[in-house]
Amino acid sequence: MEAKTRKKGVFNRFLDFIEKYGNKLPDPVMLFVYIAGLILVCSAIFGALGTTAINPGTGDEVKVVNLLNGAGLIMILTNLVKNFTSFPPLGLVLVVMLGVGLAESTGLIATVMKTTILNAPKKIILPTIVLVAILGNAAADAAMVVLPPIVAMIFIALGRHPIAGLAAAYASVAGGFSANLIINVLDPLVYGFTEIGAHIYDPTYSGNPGMNYYFLAVSALVLVPVAVFVTTKIVEPRLGKYHGITEELEPVSAVEKKGFLWAALSVVLIIGTVLALSIPEGALLRHPETGSLTTSPLMDSLVPLMMILFLVPSIIYGKIVKTVNNSKDFADHLAKAMSGMGMYIVIAFVAAQMIAYFNWSNLGPIVAIKGAETLEALGLKGLPLFIGFIIVAALINFLVASSSAKWAILAPVFVPMFMIMGYSPALTQAAYRIGDSITNPITPMLAYFAIALTFAKKYDPKIGIGTFMTSLLPYSIAFAIMWIILFAVWYLLGIPLGPQGELFLNK
Repeated sequence: MEAKTRKKGVFNRFLDFIEKYGNKLPDPVMLFVYIAGLILVCSAIFGALGTTAINPGTGDEVKVVNLLNGAGLIMILTNLVKNFTSFPPLGLVLVVMLGVGLAESTGLIATVMKTTILNAPKKIILPTIVLVAILGNAAADAAMVVLPPIVAMIFIALGRHPIAGLAAAYASVAGGFSANLIINVLDPLVYGFTEIGAHIYDPTYSGNPGMNYYFLAVSALVLVPVAVFVTTKIVEPRLGKYHGITEELEPVSAVEKKGFLWAALSVVLIIGTVLALSIPEGALLRHPETGSLTTSPLMDSLVPLMMILFLVPSIIYGKIVKTVNNSKDFADHLAKAMSGMGMYIVIAFVAAQMIAYFNWSNLGPIVAIKGAETLEALGLKGLPLFIGFIIVAALINFLVASSSAKWAILAPVFVPMFMIMGYSPALTQAAYRIGDSITNPITPMLAYFAIALTFAKKYDPKIGIGTFMTSLLPYSIAFAIMWIILFAVWYLLGIPLGPQGELFLNK
C-alpha cells in the first residue's frame, strides 16, 4: 500500500509540475506575439551576421533578410491586412464552422450521438461509443463536451462505472482526434499550415485537405478495439464497482427522432448527389481534361461541401424540432456559431503576421536546410526520424494544446526540412497528427480536460486529478503504440496516405 501511495504521489507531483509550468506559458495569442518579436530580432541579428545556406533543391544561396531596417518596417506595415485576409486557415475554418456551429446550436449533434448509442445492441454498445467518439471530431470540439456525460449515464444504466464510460468517451474523442471516416473541419485547418510550410521550399506545391484520408480512416477503425480493450481490461477493473448515485438516461423524444431521420435522409441525398457528380465518366466534379478525382473540382470543393453537409441537415432538423422557426432564428444560430470563433480569429491574425515574418526573413528555409544537414549527418532518417518527430509533437502538447497553434509553429520548420530530405508534406503532416492526438487525453492544457474532470466529480466528488489521469493515461499509451505501429506499416509498404498523399517526393 505504501509503495502504491508513493507511486501515486510521484505521478501527481509530475502532473503538478506540468500544470504549474504549463500555466506560466502565455496564451496562444501572446505566444505568437512573442514568437513574431523573436523572429524580427533574429532576422536583424543573423542578417547582420550574413547567415546563408544553399538550397539543395535549386542550388541557390538563401540569405537571412533583416526585417528591422527601413525596408522591413515598410513591408510589415503595408502587408499587415493582406497577411491576415490571405491567411489560408482563416477562410477554410470559418466556412466549415458555419455548418458545424449550426448543427451544434440546433441540437442536431447531441441527438445524433444519443440516437446512435441508444440504438446499439448491448454487446456492441462500447465499440459503438468509441467509434462515435472518434468520429465526433467531425464536430470540432463539441463531442468533448457533449459525449462524455451522455456515456457516463449510459454506463450507469448498464450497471457499469460511470467514470469508466466518461473516460472512454473523452479519451476516444481526444486521443483519436485526427482519425475519422470523413474529411472534417480539422483537415483543412491542418492542411492550411502544411501548405504554408511546403511553399517555403517549393512555392508551386499543391496538395488538398484530404491527403491523409486513407491513413486516418483506417486509424479510426483500428483504434476502436484498442480503446475497448483498455476500458474493459484496465480502466474498469481499476475503478471497481460503482456504488454512487444512479439516474435514468432520457431517451430521444419522438420529435427529435423525426428530426434526426429527416436530417439523416438529407445527408444521404447530399452524398448521393456528390457521388452522381463525381463518379461517372465526364462528371462535373472530375478534372475537365484528365477525368481525375485526385486533382479535381471535387477536391477543391471539399470545404464548401463539408459546410453543406452540416448546414442542410441542421436546417431540416431545426425546422422539425422548432429550434429554427424562421429566417431570424436561422441567422441567430449562425451568429451564435460564429461568435464562438472570436478567439480563433484573433489567433489567426497574430499567427498570420508571425508566419509572414518567418517567410520574409528566410529563417524558415535556412533552419530547414541546416536542420536537414544535421539530421543527415547524424544518420537519422526514415522511421526513426518520424517516430522522433511524433514524440516531439506529443510532448509539446503538454505545453500548447491547440492543434492549430502547434502546427502553425512547427509546420514552417519541419515540412520544408523533411521535403529537403525527400519526404512529402503529407507524410510529415500525418506524423504530426499522430503526435498531436495521442497525448490529448492527458494534457491539462486542453481546456476540455477540466470540463471532463468536472463531469467525473459528479459521480465521485473526491476524485482528484491523479485518479482521473490514471483512467486516461492507458488510452494515450495504447493509442501511441498502435498508431506508431500502423504508421510504420504504412511507411514500409509505401502506401499513399490519401489523394495526393504519396509518402515521398519525386517518387
